[in-house]
Amino acid sequence: MDFVKEFSTFLHEKKIIRFGDFTLASGKKSSYYVDLRLVPSYPHQFRKMVKYLQNEIIKDVGLDNFDSLVSVPTGGLVIASALAIETVKPLIYVRNKPKDYGTSKSIEGEIHEGMKVVMIDDVATTGGSVVNAIKSLKEAKIKVDDAYVIVNRMEGASEALKDEGVTLHSIANVIQITKSLHEQNLVDGDVLQKVEEQIRIK
Repeated sequence: MDFVKEFSTFLHEKKIIRFGDFTLASGKKSSYYVDLRLVPSYPHQFRKMVKYLQNEIIKDVGLDNFDSLVSVPTGGLVIASALAIETVKPLIYVRNKPKDYGTSKSIEGEIHEGMKVVMIDDVATTGGSVVNAIKSLKEAKIKVDDAYVIVNRMEGASEALKDEGVTLHSIANVIQITKSLHEQNLVDGDVLQKVEEQIRIK
């Protein structure tokens, strides 16, 4: 079975993706809700997802062509930690705001000027949190060309990252997931139409 189809079915079965009327943290209304923080509770599927992500990075970038993985807490950091173990690559992370004690750092981990990193996060919507992290990395003279997410909600993140000179990659986008579920008769046409409309109106 195609990975995206299998993954979509898993997300639906475990209610990791749900369709209906939801209010997001931003206050924005959405016709679906996806909570990838539930995936690590299913270790076999979690490892499959991480291995698929690893293979995509090998194919697109190559493990020898960057110095470290980088993420933002918390959803992406769990995925990046598992990926760092699988790939035996160093891991750093960017805080949402510098800690107000000790060294007051915003970037945690071993860094040096000119290093190249690959960004990892769980879900991309508008790309705001990733863009802020990229700006912090650039201030530290750290180079980032590629960012990977598990699910792209397709609401502006690709364009926002492109403006920063970063290419956004995803395992799947919300249209692929919803279409796959529709083809398997797991969601009806109205659900697919609502998701498509949400992306068009952004």
